[in-house]
Amino acid sequence: MAVGRSSSAPTSPAAEIRSPVRDSAEETDAEEKFDDAFDIPHKNASHDRLRRWRAAFLFKEAGEKDLREAYTGIKLPTASHSFPIELEKLTTLNRDHDSVMLQEVGGVKGLSNLLKTNLDKGISPNGDELLQRRGVFGSNTYPRKKRKSILRFVFEACKDLTLIILMVAAAISLTLGMTTEGADEGWYDGGSIFLAVFIVILVTAISDYRQSLQFRHLNEEKQNIQVEVVRGGKRCGTSIFDLVVGDVVPLKIGDQVPADGVLISGHSLAIDESSMTGESKTVHKDQKAPFLMSGCKVADGYGSMLVTGVGANTEWGQLMANISEDNGEETPLQVRLNGVATFIGMVGLTVAGAVLVVLWIRYFTGHTKNPDGSTQFVAGTTRAKTGFMGAIRILTIATHDCWHYFGFRLAYSMRKMMRDKALVRRLSSCETMGSATTICSDKTGTLTLNKMTVVQAYFGGTMLDPCDDIRTMSCGATELLIEGIAQNTTGTIFLPEDGGDAELSGSPTEKAILSWGLKIGMDFNDARSKSQILHVFPFNSEKKRGGVAVQSDAGVHVHWKGAAELVLSSCKSWLTLDGSVQPMSAEKYNECKKSIEDMAMSSLRCVALAYCPCEIDTIPKEDIADWKLPEDDLILLCIVGIKDPCRPGVRSAVQLCTNAGVKVRMVTGDNIETAKAIALECGILDANGAISEPFVIEGKVFREMSEAARGDIIDKITVMGRSSPNDKLLLVQALKRKGHVVAVTGDGTNDAPALHEADIGLSMGISGTEVAKESSDIIILDDNFTSVVKVVRWGRSVYANIQKFIQFQLTVNVAALVINVVAAVSSGDVPLNAVELLWVNLIMDTLGALALATEPPTDNLMKRQPVGRRHARQVIARENRRLTQGACRQVTRVHVAAESYKEQRAVVLLYPLGKQGAEHKHKDIIFEFACVGHQEPLVTNIMWRNLFVQAIYQIAILLIFDFSGRSILRLKNESRADAEKIQNTFIFNTFVFCQIFNEFNARKPEEKNVFKGITKNHLFIGIIAITTIFQILIIEFLGKFFKTVRLNWRLWLVSVAIGIISWPLAYLGKFIPVPVRPLQDYFKPTCLKRTSRRDEEEGGQS
Repeated sequence: MAVGRSSSAPTSPAAEIRSPVRDSAEETDAEEKFDDAFDIPHKNASHDRLRRWRAAFLFKEAGEKDLREAYTGIKLPTASHSFPIELEKLTTLNRDHDSVMLQEVGGVKGLSNLLKTNLDKGISPNGDELLQRRGVFGSNTYPRKKRKSILRFVFEACKDLTLIILMVAAAISLTLGMTTEGADEGWYDGGSIFLAVFIVILVTAISDYRQSLQFRHLNEEKQNIQVEVVRGGKRCGTSIFDLVVGDVVPLKIGDQVPADGVLISGHSLAIDESSMTGESKTVHKDQKAPFLMSGCKVADGYGSMLVTGVGANTEWGQLMANISEDNGEETPLQVRLNGVATFIGMVGLTVAGAVLVVLWIRYFTGHTKNPDGSTQFVAGTTRAKTGFMGAIRILTIATHDCWHYFGFRLAYSMRKMMRDKALVRRLSSCETMGSATTICSDKTGTLTLNKMTVVQAYFGGTMLDPCDDIRTMSCGATELLIEGIAQNTTGTIFLPEDGGDAELSGSPTEKAILSWGLKIGMDFNDARSKSQILHVFPFNSEKKRGGVAVQSDAGVHVHWKGAAELVLSSCKSWLTLDGSVQPMSAEKYNECKKSIEDMAMSSLRCVALAYCPCEIDTIPKEDIADWKLPEDDLILLCIVGIKDPCRPGVRSAVQLCTNAGVKVRMVTGDNIETAKAIALECGILDANGAISEPFVIEGKVFREMSEAARGDIIDKITVMGRSSPNDKLLLVQALKRKGHVVAVTGDGTNDAPALHEADIGLSMGISGTEVAKESSDIIILDDNFTSVVKVVRWGRSVYANIQKFIQFQLTVNVAALVINVVAAVSSGDVPLNAVELLWVNLIMDTLGALALATEPPTDNLMKRQPVGRRHARQVIARENRRLTQGACRQVTRVHVAAESYKEQRAVVLLYPLGKQGAEHKHKDIIFEFACVGHQEPLVTNIMWRNLFVQAIYQIAILLIFDFSGRSILRLKNESRADAEKIQNTFIFNTFVFCQIFNEFNARKPEEKNVFKGITKNHLFIGIIAITTIFQILIIEFLGKFFKTVRLNWRLWLVSVAIGIISWPLAYLGKFIPVPVRPLQDYFKPTCLKRTSRRDEEEGGQS
């Protein structure tokens, strides 16, 4: 309910405090993951667990009297010095919901007096008073769990399997070295590995620590909800953390109750308390049950509350203080990467074991020589160190955990997306958004500015021109209209005492109508004082109307306001300019309907106001809350057309999505003609294309179709008008059945099911309710569709940059592994030692991640087709598991349409099992599924081409230098030992420079110009410079640890020249055509190949 005089202040983008209750379907798994009953996760908590938490806290409070003092640092007796009520008594009132105690203090009015609060105007916005209230009653914050220190991350980095193996190897090497070579020289190999491992651990720990800080910052943004509060008689926006005891807070449907409090007044107010009590049913609040608990959601109605408890003095605050904020969520792509890492690790262990066996066989059979040509193994002397260290070198390059890069990439992307007005709530949505094939967007506020103005008004059979010219209207008609505007609203008007402009609050539609009311002479406060509200029917998105019953000296009137054609259909009469009531004839009805259509075709939102008189005897004396307001036999007052301009840049954003293969669909509750007009203006509909069914459809028509019929037309639907939240949910479900990756925008509480069902739910930060935000994956902070498109770009950038990193990493892996294995098997020694390879790993892992993760999204990403959901056969596999429960027990044949790798839409037919030649009892039922988008593998054919070109070049060059380097580098005059050191140092240096230059190639796997935009990525340039400087220091000054020697300037030039050749080589390599069919498919088992080929042939014949 509107409270006193108030106004709207621009609210900054809102985040939210996560509710500990999420998806009950996963509650069992969630409890299994958290063995400690007092360390619950921030989501997926079961209702039973919440009940146990509540009971545990009540027990804890009873046993620890000073708990609140520990949280707030405030001595309880000090409360009485400033306020007549003590903190302890107030906390007891909130905790026990003690109605008797509330009545003892004089009810809500008496409590407000004790808290020195004016129920109409709220408290003073004076900073000193707010500070005093925080000092006495506490702030609306709760103690945070201490974040993990850098030492904890160091310890976790030490648990990496590869590093453990290397530390064990270093210890063995140190022992063998000091035993065989003495303490002065024998410690270098093992000590160098220990030092390198320490550096890797330190760099990894710092990277993970910074990542955790970024995630923590994002969590704080999510929890910083913006709420409305009445202070000094004016509504203003403030952070939830700035609320104090005594504040008056307006509540509406979808809001989160920001603190503990008692209800001042409300209409049809229903609260979802499941987050605190575990009970899923909503609880109606009135003067008999006025207590409100922090953290609950407003399910219906509106009202206002007096804040009586904040922060740790509420059960919600105590609960949140003990919730662990763990961001250990693994995304689907991360799971795939972990699988690849595991596979590489297994290959590395296998190869390392094989090399170890080969080296030891060569060693013990006398085939391993010293640099001077003598045999290393002499009977009776055991120096297995050489063979052992050779295997460790193979293990070093082949089994490392590079995939912590993914977490860094997500953290970096999420921070950048915040700057682009997108707050990520779920990690997986970052990558999923890049695969989106369709976006179902709201109209109001997303495609339009949400700045509404009444520009046309139809009253008494006349179109007012201008729309605020009421000179021809009688006083009685004007008073009825103003009464309907002033009372049937959730908005308010604040008139500054200095005589400034009126400040309006409420939804954009409410503000537009209130502003129009002011123009026609409405005195808001005076109009509201002339009548008393009896009952309210809050605006309902299903019925698309809201009503109010008011009593005045003229009697009882029930005013309705809502969608023009729906309200018109309930009208049996209409009010003339002179105030007389005339019956609604067919001609007048058609005239009104024509006016609505004309407004709608001009992109106007049409709202009708109507009323009906009501006999006071028909109003129930008791249980008025259950009274159903009369909604038939209405008298039409007026129809207004509200202009909401399209957002600048929306048309180009829609075109960008279309070029990227992402279909934009408009889903709106507005009139179908208004929806068509806005869609044409935004470019969603083409003026030269089809703008009739099924491309443009009403929600009611779609709702009444069968599931099969919806599936037939779902790909054609572009605009859905007069849709209900359930229609949006049906649309999302139908699109997902067709294989689409669906993104949905929404701002209302009733949008929550569709947001939850969609692959990516996008809620609005400004106009969105807290319920909608909690159900979403990403919050669009500026409510702008262009920000949605930026999210798509970032999603594709996450996937593309990971592919760049994988190409770079696998090139290094393949080259280093082949070089060391071939050298080890052929000569018994390897050119790259363990410490050198650890440096290479550092280049690949952290430094490579930093360089390639910071590549910003490019326009080229939006020229690709979406990756889509899955490959056609994978979709079939999922659906077939569901079909086994029905008549179709088994699939005999899978048919993929010919050229399905090239088509963006692969149609898949499943044929039911039946004896060949025999008729199936269910006949030949054909199940059709569509795989929208192309599902490319993680490593594409283009990546394989680039990888092989560079790896073959590096392997060939470096093996040539390994076998013939002494003569090529003109080292014959050097001793064999010195020549081998120079040769191995040169190979190491050249190998590193090959990777440095190849890092440029990894930036643009598909483009020939790899330097495009490089000057904008300062971090990339910085990483390259740092890597180069460290490489120079290693060669010139750290030879003792890396087993290298200094190189002359000629060898330096040759190393750099060999590395730089990778640039023109990569350019020429991109002219090599690649097959459309993924490379992995050529290595499938023969039986699968034969089946696939036969199916394609049969598909071609059909």
